[in-house]
Amino acid sequence: MTLESFKKRDQTELHEDISVGLTPFERKLARHFSRVEIMGKRGRKVALFFNPEVVTVYLSVGLSLLSVSCLCLVCILSHPNLGRYCVVNQTVPVLALYFDGGSDLRVDFRLSRGTFQSLMAYLATAHDHGWGPVIEALVFLFWLASGTSYRVVCRAFAMPRSTVHMLVHRTSKKVVALLPQVIRLPAEGDLGRLGAGFSRLAGSAAFSRVVGSIDGCHVRVKPPKEDAACYLNRKLFYSIQFQAVVDHAARFLDVFIGFPGSAHDSRVLKHSPIYFQQLYPPPGYSIIGDGGYPCLEQPISLMTPYRLPQNQLQVRFNSHLSRGRCVVERAFGILKTRWRSIFFKALEVDVLYVPEVIACCAVLHNICLSNGDLLEPEDGEDEPAEDQPQPAPQDAVCGAEARQRMARLCFAPEHDYA
Repeated sequence: MTLESFKKRDQTELHEDISVGLTPFERKLARHFSRVEIMGKRGRKVALFFNPEVVTVYLSVGLSLLSVSCLCLVCILSHPNLGRYCVVNQTVPVLALYFDGGSDLRVDFRLSRGTFQSLMAYLATAHDHGWGPVIEALVFLFWLASGTSYRVVCRAFAMPRSTVHMLVHRTSKKVVALLPQVIRLPAEGDLGRLGAGFSRLAGSAAFSRVVGSIDGCHVRVKPPKEDAACYLNRKLFYSIQFQAVVDHAARFLDVFIGFPGSAHDSRVLKHSPIYFQQLYPPPGYSIIGDGGYPCLEQPISLMTPYRLPQNQLQVRFNSHLSRGRCVVERAFGILKTRWRSIFFKALEVDVLYVPEVIACCAVLHNICLSNGDLLEPEDGEDEPAEDQPQPAPQDAVCGAEARQRMARLCFAPEHDYA
Protein backbone atom coordinates (compact mmCIF):
# COMPACT_ATOMS: atom_id res chain seq x y z
CA MET A 1 0.00 0.00 0.00
CA THR A 2 1.38 3.41 -0.95
CA LEU A 3 1.39 6.48 1.30
CA GLU A 4 -1.22 8.16 -0.90
CA SER A 5 -3.52 5.13 -0.65
CA PHE A 6 -3.14 5.12 3.12
CA LYS A 7 -4.11 8.80 3.32
CA LYS A 8 -7.28 8.05 1.31
CA ARG A 9 -8.39 5.30 3.74
CA ASP A 10 -11.99 5.31 4.97
CA GLN A 11 -12.04 7.35 8.22
CA THR A 12 -15.80 7.65 8.64
CA GLU A 13 -17.53 6.62 11.83
CA LEU A 14 -18.90 3.10 12.18
CA HIS A 15 -22.25 2.59 10.53
CA GLU A 16 -25.08 2.63 13.04
CA ASP A 17 -26.20 -0.91 12.10
CA ILE A 18 -22.69 -2.22 12.82
CA SER A 19 -22.28 -0.19 16.00
CA VAL A 20 -25.48 -1.65 17.50
CA GLY A 21 -23.99 -5.16 17.31
CA LEU A 22 -20.84 -4.21 19.23
CA THR A 23 -20.22 -4.08 22.95
CA PRO A 24 -19.25 -0.73 24.51
CA PHE A 25 -15.67 -1.94 24.77
CA GLU A 26 -15.59 -2.94 21.09
CA ARG A 27 -17.03 0.47 20.06
CA LYS A 28 -14.32 2.20 22.07
CA LEU A 29 -11.63 0.12 20.35
CA ALA A 30 -13.11 0.91 16.95
CA ARG A 31 -12.83 4.66 17.66
CA HIS A 32 -9.26 4.30 18.92
CA PHE A 33 -7.76 2.24 16.07
CA SER A 34 -7.48 3.05 12.38
CA ARG A 35 -8.74 0.28 10.13
CA VAL A 36 -6.98 -0.40 6.82
CA GLU A 37 -7.77 -3.12 4.31
CA ILE A 38 -5.06 -4.61 2.12
CA MET A 39 -5.26 -7.28 -0.56
CA GLY A 40 -4.38 -10.72 0.76
CA LYS A 41 -4.18 -14.20 -0.75
CA ARG A 42 -6.66 -15.19 -3.46
CA GLY A 43 -7.81 -11.59 -3.80
CA ARG A 44 -9.37 -11.45 -0.36
CA LYS A 45 -9.20 -8.29 1.75
CA VAL A 46 -7.38 -8.43 5.08
CA ALA A 47 -8.05 -5.86 7.80
CA LEU A 48 -5.18 -4.26 9.78
CA PHE A 49 -5.67 -2.05 12.85
CA PHE A 50 -3.21 0.67 13.87
CA ASN A 51 -3.16 2.86 16.94
CA PRO A 52 -2.68 6.63 16.56
CA GLU A 53 1.03 6.49 17.45
CA VAL A 54 1.79 4.03 14.66
CA VAL A 55 -0.27 6.08 12.17
CA THR A 56 1.77 9.18 13.09
CA VAL A 57 5.02 7.30 12.48
CA TYR A 58 3.77 6.05 9.13
CA LEU A 59 2.65 9.49 7.92
CA SER A 60 5.78 11.27 9.13
CA VAL A 61 8.48 8.86 7.97
CA GLY A 62 6.67 7.00 5.20
CA LEU A 63 7.50 3.49 6.39
CA SER A 64 6.23 0.56 4.39
CA LEU A 65 3.05 -1.08 5.62
CA LEU A 66 4.95 -4.28 6.47
CA SER A 67 7.37 -2.29 8.63
CA VAL A 68 4.49 -0.58 10.39
CA SER A 69 2.87 -3.99 11.02
CA CYS A 70 6.09 -5.31 12.60
CA LEU A 71 6.39 -2.13 14.69
CA CYS A 72 2.81 -2.56 15.84
CA LEU A 73 3.51 -6.18 16.86
CA VAL A 74 6.58 -5.13 18.85
CA CYS A 75 4.56 -2.45 20.63
CA ILE A 76 1.85 -4.93 21.53
CA LEU A 77 4.26 -7.59 22.84
CA SER A 78 6.18 -5.02 24.90
CA HIS A 79 3.06 -3.52 26.45
CA PRO A 80 3.41 -3.84 30.25
CA ASN A 81 -0.26 -4.76 30.80
CA LEU A 82 -0.35 -7.68 28.36
CA GLY A 83 0.68 -11.25 29.35
CA ARG A 84 2.85 -13.41 27.16
CA TYR A 85 1.65 -16.49 25.27
CA CYS A 86 1.95 -19.80 27.18
CA VAL A 87 3.24 -18.23 30.40
CA VAL A 88 3.11 -20.89 33.13
CA ASN A 89 1.25 -19.90 36.27
CA GLN A 90 3.36 -21.66 38.89
CA THR A 91 0.90 -20.76 41.66
CA VAL A 92 -1.63 -23.30 40.36
CA PRO A 93 -1.61 -25.98 43.11
CA VAL A 94 -0.90 -28.98 40.85
CA LEU A 95 1.97 -27.11 39.18
CA ALA A 96 3.31 -25.79 42.47
CA LEU A 97 3.65 -29.42 43.54
CA TYR A 98 6.14 -29.94 40.70
CA PHE A 99 7.94 -26.60 40.73
CA ASP A 100 8.74 -26.61 44.46
CA GLY A 101 11.37 -29.24 43.61
CA GLY A 102 10.80 -31.50 46.59
CA SER A 103 7.17 -32.65 46.87
CA ASP A 104 6.19 -36.23 46.09
CA LEU A 105 4.61 -36.19 42.63
CA ARG A 106 2.83 -39.48 43.23
CA VAL A 107 0.08 -37.63 45.06
CA ASP A 108 -1.39 -36.16 41.87
CA PHE A 109 0.69 -37.63 39.05
CA ARG A 110 1.32 -41.23 40.28
CA LEU A 111 5.03 -41.11 39.34
CA SER A 112 8.00 -40.36 41.54
CA ARG A 113 10.12 -37.34 40.68
CA GLY A 114 12.94 -39.60 39.43
CA THR A 115 10.57 -41.52 37.17
CA PHE A 116 9.17 -38.27 35.80
CA GLN A 117 12.67 -37.08 34.91
CA SER A 118 13.32 -40.37 33.12
CA LEU A 119 10.08 -39.91 31.17
CA MET A 120 11.19 -36.41 30.20
CA ALA A 121 14.48 -37.82 28.91
CA TYR A 122 12.39 -39.94 26.51
CA LEU A 123 9.91 -37.24 25.49
CA ALA A 124 11.92 -34.02 25.27
CA THR A 125 13.05 -32.99 21.78
CA ALA A 126 14.85 -30.01 20.28
CA HIS A 127 11.68 -28.92 18.45
CA ASP A 128 9.34 -28.55 21.43
CA HIS A 129 7.47 -25.25 21.63
CA GLY A 130 4.29 -23.82 23.09
CA TRP A 131 3.68 -25.13 26.60
CA GLY A 132 6.77 -27.35 26.49
CA PRO A 133 7.17 -31.08 27.22
CA VAL A 134 7.10 -30.75 31.01
CA ILE A 135 3.73 -28.98 31.22
CA GLU A 136 2.27 -31.23 28.51
CA ALA A 137 3.40 -34.35 30.39
CA LEU A 138 2.05 -33.05 33.71
CA VAL A 139 -1.37 -32.37 32.17
CA PHE A 140 -1.45 -35.84 30.62
CA LEU A 141 -0.34 -37.61 33.82
CA PHE A 142 -2.86 -35.69 35.92
CA TRP A 143 -5.64 -36.71 33.53
CA LEU A 144 -4.40 -40.31 33.55
CA ALA A 145 -4.11 -40.42 37.34
CA SER A 146 -7.52 -38.88 38.01
CA GLY A 147 -9.42 -40.50 35.12
CA THR A 148 -11.63 -37.44 35.07
CA SER A 149 -13.07 -35.28 32.31
CA TYR A 150 -11.13 -32.65 30.36
CA ARG A 151 -13.36 -30.03 31.97
CA VAL A 152 -12.06 -30.89 35.46
CA VAL A 153 -8.42 -30.97 34.28
CA CYS A 154 -8.74 -27.59 32.56
CA ARG A 155 -9.91 -26.08 35.87
CA ALA A 156 -7.04 -27.70 37.78
CA PHE A 157 -4.44 -26.23 35.39
CA ALA A 158 -6.29 -22.98 34.54
CA MET A 159 -6.18 -23.87 30.84
CA PRO A 160 -8.81 -23.89 28.11
CA ARG A 161 -10.59 -27.21 27.72
CA SER A 162 -9.57 -27.47 24.07
CA THR A 163 -5.92 -27.05 25.08
CA VAL A 164 -6.18 -29.86 27.63
CA HIS A 165 -7.75 -32.15 25.01
CA MET A 166 -4.96 -31.34 22.56
CA LEU A 167 -2.17 -31.86 25.14
CA VAL A 168 -3.58 -35.18 26.38
CA HIS A 169 -3.86 -36.65 22.88
CA ARG A 170 -0.51 -35.25 21.74
CA THR A 171 1.34 -36.64 24.77
CA SER A 172 -0.38 -40.03 24.62
CA LYS A 173 0.86 -40.43 21.04
CA LYS A 174 4.39 -39.57 22.18
CA VAL A 175 4.24 -42.12 25.01
CA VAL A 176 2.82 -44.86 22.75
CA ALA A 177 5.66 -44.19 20.31
CA LEU A 178 8.04 -45.29 23.11
CA LEU A 179 6.48 -48.76 23.24
CA PRO A 180 9.07 -50.50 21.00
CA GLN A 181 11.86 -49.08 23.19
CA VAL A 182 10.32 -49.78 26.59
CA ILE A 183 8.25 -52.95 26.04
CA ARG A 184 10.29 -55.42 24.05
CA LEU A 185 11.08 -59.12 23.97
CA PRO A 186 14.33 -60.12 25.68
CA ALA A 187 17.52 -60.76 23.76
CA GLU A 188 18.83 -64.32 23.52
CA GLY A 189 21.48 -63.58 26.13
CA ASP A 190 18.82 -62.62 28.69
CA LEU A 191 16.78 -65.82 28.45
CA GLY A 192 18.92 -67.66 31.01
CA ARG A 193 18.36 -64.86 33.54
CA LEU A 194 14.60 -65.01 32.97
CA GLY A 195 14.60 -68.80 33.33
CA ALA A 196 16.49 -68.57 36.63
CA GLY A 197 13.98 -65.98 37.81
CA PHE A 198 11.00 -68.21 37.08
CA SER A 199 12.76 -71.15 38.75
CA ARG A 200 12.99 -69.09 41.93
CA LEU A 201 9.36 -67.99 41.67
CA ALA A 202 8.05 -71.52 41.03
CA GLY A 203 10.45 -73.16 43.46
CA SER A 204 11.50 -75.83 40.97
CA ALA A 205 14.31 -76.28 38.44
CA ALA A 206 11.69 -77.70 36.06
CA PHE A 207 10.80 -74.08 35.24
CA SER A 208 14.30 -73.02 34.23
CA ARG A 209 13.19 -72.92 30.58
CA VAL A 210 10.18 -70.73 31.31
CA VAL A 211 10.71 -67.17 30.09
CA GLY A 212 7.33 -65.52 30.52
CA SER A 213 3.89 -65.58 32.09
CA ILE A 214 0.78 -64.68 30.08
CA ASP A 215 -2.70 -63.56 31.12
CA GLY A 216 -5.53 -61.23 30.14
CA CYS A 217 -7.16 -58.32 31.92
CA HIS A 218 -10.53 -56.65 31.29
CA VAL A 219 -10.50 -52.84 31.12
CA ARG A 220 -13.85 -51.14 31.65
CA VAL A 221 -15.17 -48.97 28.80
CA LYS A 222 -18.31 -47.16 27.75
CA PRO A 223 -19.42 -49.22 24.77
CA PRO A 224 -20.48 -47.73 21.45
CA LYS A 225 -24.18 -47.71 20.67
CA GLU A 226 -23.59 -50.13 17.82
CA ASP A 227 -22.38 -53.63 18.78
CA ALA A 228 -22.46 -52.89 22.51
CA ALA A 229 -23.11 -56.59 23.21
CA CYS A 230 -19.66 -57.45 21.83
CA TYR A 231 -18.08 -55.58 24.74
CA LEU A 232 -20.10 -57.32 27.48
CA ASN A 233 -17.76 -59.82 29.14
CA ARG A 234 -18.46 -62.90 31.27
CA LYS A 235 -18.19 -60.73 34.41
CA LEU A 236 -21.19 -58.74 33.13
CA PHE A 237 -19.56 -55.37 32.47
CA TYR A 238 -18.37 -53.73 29.25
CA SER A 239 -14.67 -53.99 28.57
CA ILE A 240 -11.84 -54.51 26.12
CA GLN A 241 -9.17 -57.18 26.48
CA PHE A 242 -5.63 -56.41 27.58
CA GLN A 243 -3.30 -59.40 27.01
CA ALA A 244 0.21 -59.24 28.42
CA VAL A 245 3.34 -61.36 28.76
CA VAL A 246 5.63 -60.45 31.68
CA ASP A 247 9.02 -61.56 32.96
CA HIS A 248 9.86 -62.75 36.48
CA ALA A 249 10.17 -59.12 37.69
CA ALA A 250 6.65 -58.15 36.49
CA ARG A 251 7.96 -56.13 33.52
CA PHE A 252 5.85 -56.23 30.38
CA LEU A 253 7.55 -58.06 27.50
CA ASP A 254 4.60 -57.93 25.10
CA VAL A 255 1.11 -56.37 25.13
CA PHE A 256 -1.87 -56.88 22.84
CA ILE A 257 -4.84 -54.58 23.43
CA GLY A 258 -8.18 -53.95 21.82
CA PHE A 259 -10.31 -57.10 21.46
CA PRO A 260 -13.87 -56.61 22.81
CA GLY A 261 -14.58 -58.05 26.24
CA SER A 262 -16.79 -60.90 25.01
CA ALA A 263 -13.78 -62.57 23.32
CA HIS A 264 -12.27 -65.58 25.12
CA ASP A 265 -8.64 -65.38 26.27
CA SER A 266 -7.65 -68.18 23.89
CA ARG A 267 -9.22 -66.34 20.95
CA VAL A 268 -7.30 -63.17 21.82
CA LEU A 269 -4.09 -65.21 21.99
CA LYS A 270 -4.73 -66.82 18.61
CA HIS A 271 -5.07 -63.42 16.93
CA SER A 272 -2.09 -61.81 18.67
CA PRO A 273 1.22 -61.47 16.76
CA ILE A 274 3.08 -63.33 19.49
CA TYR A 275 1.08 -66.45 18.48
CA PHE A 276 0.51 -66.36 14.73
CA GLN A 277 3.94 -64.86 14.02
CA GLN A 278 5.57 -67.17 16.59
CA LEU A 279 7.44 -64.24 18.10
CA TYR A 280 7.88 -65.62 21.61
CA PRO A 281 9.03 -67.79 23.28
CA PRO A 282 11.95 -68.97 21.11
CA PRO A 283 12.36 -72.70 20.39
CA GLY A 284 13.32 -74.68 23.49
CA TYR A 285 11.60 -72.27 25.89
CA SER A 286 8.05 -71.93 27.22
CA ILE A 287 5.67 -69.42 28.69
CA ILE A 288 3.07 -70.31 31.33
CA GLY A 289 -0.60 -69.35 31.68
CA ASP A 290 -3.76 -70.21 33.58
CA GLY A 291 -6.35 -72.86 32.74
CA GLY A 292 -8.20 -70.52 30.37
CA TYR A 293 -5.52 -71.16 27.75
CA PRO A 294 -4.95 -74.42 25.88
CA CYS A 295 -1.77 -76.36 26.64
CA LEU A 296 0.39 -76.02 23.51
CA GLU A 297 3.71 -77.13 22.11
CA GLN A 298 3.34 -75.54 18.67
CA PRO A 299 3.23 -72.89 17.22
CA ILE A 300 4.37 -71.59 20.61
CA SER A 301 5.10 -73.52 23.79
CA LEU A 302 2.50 -72.62 26.41
CA MET A 303 2.23 -74.66 29.60
CA THR A 304 -1.01 -74.56 31.61
CA PRO A 305 -2.15 -76.41 34.77
CA TYR A 306 -3.95 -79.75 34.78
CA ARG A 307 -7.64 -78.99 34.86
CA LEU A 308 -8.51 -81.97 37.08
CA PRO A 309 -5.28 -83.32 38.60
CA GLN A 310 -5.42 -87.10 38.97
CA ASN A 311 -2.38 -87.75 41.17
CA GLN A 312 0.18 -86.13 43.42
CA LEU A 313 2.55 -85.48 40.52
CA GLN A 314 -0.05 -83.33 38.75
CA VAL A 315 -1.06 -81.59 41.97
CA ARG A 316 2.55 -80.63 42.69
CA PHE A 317 3.06 -79.40 39.12
CA ASN A 318 -0.04 -77.20 39.38
CA SER A 319 1.23 -75.76 42.64
CA HIS A 320 4.65 -74.85 41.21
CA LEU A 321 3.11 -73.45 38.02
CA SER A 322 0.71 -71.28 40.00
CA ARG A 323 3.57 -69.81 42.04
CA GLY A 324 5.44 -68.94 38.86
CA ARG A 325 2.43 -67.72 36.89
CA CYS A 326 1.13 -65.31 39.56
CA VAL A 327 3.76 -62.72 38.60
CA VAL A 328 1.54 -61.61 35.71
CA GLU A 329 -1.33 -61.05 38.14
CA ARG A 330 1.07 -59.03 40.29
CA ALA A 331 1.94 -56.89 37.24
CA PHE A 332 -1.75 -56.20 36.61
CA GLY A 333 -2.19 -55.45 40.33
CA ILE A 334 0.64 -52.91 40.31
CA LEU A 335 -0.86 -51.30 37.20
CA LYS A 336 -4.29 -51.07 38.81
CA THR A 337 -2.89 -49.64 42.04
CA ARG A 338 -1.03 -46.89 40.17
CA TRP A 339 -3.84 -46.02 37.75
CA ARG A 340 -6.92 -46.87 39.80
CA SER A 341 -9.13 -44.39 37.99
CA ILE A 342 -8.33 -46.04 34.66
CA PHE A 343 -8.85 -49.67 35.66
CA PHE A 344 -11.68 -49.47 38.20
CA LYS A 345 -14.22 -47.40 36.31
CA ALA A 346 -15.23 -46.99 32.69
CA LEU A 347 -12.99 -44.59 30.81
CA GLU A 348 -14.68 -41.33 29.78
CA VAL A 349 -13.26 -41.51 26.24
CA ASP A 350 -14.16 -43.03 22.91
CA VAL A 351 -13.71 -46.80 22.96
CA LEU A 352 -11.31 -46.53 20.00
CA TYR A 353 -8.98 -44.35 22.10
CA VAL A 354 -8.90 -46.76 25.06
CA PRO A 355 -6.17 -49.10 23.65
CA GLU A 356 -3.85 -46.09 23.30
CA VAL A 357 -4.49 -45.09 26.92
CA ILE A 358 -3.83 -48.63 28.20
CA ALA A 359 -0.64 -48.87 26.12
CA CYS A 360 0.53 -45.62 27.76
CA CYS A 361 -0.09 -47.15 31.21
CA ALA A 362 1.96 -50.22 30.26
CA VAL A 363 4.85 -48.09 28.96
CA LEU A 364 4.84 -45.98 32.13
CA HIS A 365 4.72 -49.18 34.22
CA ASN A 366 8.02 -50.40 32.75
CA ILE A 367 9.64 -46.97 33.13
CA CYS A 368 8.56 -46.94 36.79
CA LEU A 369 10.07 -50.39 37.44
CA SER A 370 13.34 -49.32 35.79
CA ASN A 371 13.52 -46.45 38.31
CA GLY A 372 12.59 -48.50 41.36
CA ASP A 373 9.25 -46.68 41.55
CA LEU A 374 7.07 -49.51 42.81
CA LEU A 375 3.49 -49.47 44.09
CA GLU A 376 2.65 -52.93 45.37
CA PRO A 377 -0.85 -54.18 44.56
CA GLU A 378 -3.41 -53.78 47.30
CA ASP A 379 -5.31 -56.70 48.77
CA GLY A 380 -8.70 -57.63 47.40
CA GLU A 381 -7.93 -56.85 43.76
CA ASP A 382 -7.59 -60.39 42.45
CA GLU A 383 -9.29 -61.30 39.21
CA PRO A 384 -12.35 -63.60 39.37
CA ALA A 385 -12.13 -67.24 38.34
CA GLU A 386 -10.50 -67.97 35.01
CA ASP A 387 -12.34 -68.76 31.80
CA GLN A 388 -13.33 -72.29 30.96
CA PRO A 389 -10.53 -73.91 28.92
CA GLN A 390 -10.83 -73.99 25.16
CA PRO A 391 -9.51 -76.71 22.87
CA ALA A 392 -6.25 -76.07 21.05
CA PRO A 393 -6.64 -74.40 17.62
CA GLN A 394 -6.76 -76.75 14.66
CA ASP A 395 -3.29 -75.79 13.45
CA ALA A 396 -1.72 -76.19 16.92
CA VAL A 397 0.12 -79.12 18.52
CA CYS A 398 -1.04 -80.08 22.02
CA GLY A 399 1.56 -79.67 24.74
CA ALA A 400 0.34 -82.48 27.02
CA GLU A 401 3.54 -84.53 26.62
CA ALA A 402 5.81 -81.55 27.28
CA ARG A 403 3.75 -80.71 30.36
CA GLN A 404 4.06 -84.29 31.61
CA ARG A 405 7.85 -84.08 31.29
CA MET A 406 7.88 -80.88 33.32
CA ALA A 407 5.63 -82.47 35.93
CA ARG A 408 8.06 -85.37 36.37
CA LEU A 409 10.89 -82.91 36.94
CA CYS A 410 8.79 -81.15 39.57
CA PHE A 411 8.39 -84.46 41.41
CA ALA A 412 12.17 -84.71 41.88
CA PRO A 413 13.57 -83.82 45.35
CA GLU A 414 13.12 -80.12 46.07
CA HIS A 415 15.99 -77.69 46.57
CA ASP A 416 16.29 -74.21 47.99
CA TYR A 417 16.20 -71.81 45.03
CA ALA A 418 16.08 -68.64 47.14
